[in-house]
Amino acid sequence: MKKLLAISTLGLSALCNIAAQAAEGDVGTAATMDDRYCTTCHGAEGIGNIAIEAPRLAGMEDWYLKRQLENFRSGIRGTHPEDIQGIAMRPMAAKLSDESIADIVDWVGEWDYVPAEATIEGDVRQGRSAFQSCAACHGANAEGNEALGAPALVGQNDWYLVTQLRNFRAGFRGSHQEDTYGAQMVTMSKTLRDDQAVINVVSYINTLQK
Repeated sequence: MKKLLAISTLGLSALCNIAAQAAEGDVGTAATMDDRYCTTCHGAEGIGNIAIEAPRLAGMEDWYLKRQLENFRSGIRGTHPEDIQGIAMRPMAAKLSDESIADIVDWVGEWDYVPAEATIEGDVRQGRSAFQSCAACHGANAEGNEALGAPALVGQNDWYLVTQLRNFRAGFRGSHQEDTYGAQMVTMSKTLRDDQAVINVVSYINTLQK
């Protein structure tokens, strides 16, 4: 555990340096290939990077990716001092224009979907029960629902889902007054009574298929 924490700390430090360099320049510049630096952290195939907790992008819905990039850019996400990964991500999006975001979303949309490998184990039976609340928005198979603004959860890195649920429960994410969807998640995440419940529900999501 200490070794993983050390790796993650070093990785995030490196990410912050990359982010600072990427953020240099004028905000709102025209879309260019130079803005396609997602693979630096999220992996060459967009499958995620556990060392710096950068999630899988390959297969992510275009509307959800667009919304998150816009949220990072505007400061709706990634400004809480305890949201370590969000703070590292925000400078990466801060300089993007609308054209750059559209270009990145189209580019990521060309990547092949590769479901993430399971890395955590919990009580799947209890997780299934807890997931019924999640299914109301995210779908019975965690396939997502654009009409409700709820992204797919199935196939996403389980460690990322755990971190984000923890962040929602603690108010590190979703507390911005303009984050309507995040506020809904803050409320829903608190139905998971403790950290073990978070692990259980994500373990159940791991059993589903896209």
